[in-house]
Amino acid sequence: MREFEQTMADDQTSVLPYRLKKTVVMVGMMGAGKTAVGRAVAAKLGVPFLDSDAEIEAAANLSVPEIFERDGEAFFRKRESEVIARLLTTTHGILSTGGGAFLAEANRKLISEKGVSIWLNADLDLLWSRVKHKDTRPLLRTADPKATLTAIYNDRVPLYRQADLSVACDPGLTIDAMADRVIDTLVTRDDVLERSDD
Repeated sequence: MREFEQTMADDQTSVLPYRLKKTVVMVGMMGAGKTAVGRAVAAKLGVPFLDSDAEIEAAANLSVPEIFERDGEAFFRKRESEVIARLLTTTHGILSTGGGAFLAEANRKLISEKGVSIWLNADLDLLWSRVKHKDTRPLLRTADPKATLTAIYNDRVPLYRQADLSVACDPGLTIDAMADRVIDTLVTRDDVLERSDD
């Protein structure tokens, strides 16, 4: 994903004439690009970018893998739900969540009530190409990380399909182009995003 994120600085463009009415919550698998694309969308729309994992890490003064190791996944998920609930009530912006955040029914319900969820739908091959050389994914610290990723993918996709909106990820697209694709999808919902010159 490093090269995927690397083009970020080159892809900054002027703010588009849109007005965001609700917080947009990026959901999807690890490696889908929720943070990188979310940051680009926020920059294009001139709204805050929020990251639930970063907020949890700042509060705990530990990385997500360290929290998993010290306190376990259940503890992390509880903190994650609390942070998402808080961020949904702040200024409207783009919120990137961890891959497991959307699995909790309470989170899905809250996101739909207070904001809108958008699934970055990346296929398994693309995800594996982005995460296979990283050691920052606590769920993939197994004897066979590709099999683990496949199992997680198969378990989670039916839940991700419940997102309010969906955008297909294409390995040939830059971050900038993916951000435009997300914005084009958001603008189909005038309760979420509207042209400010309308």
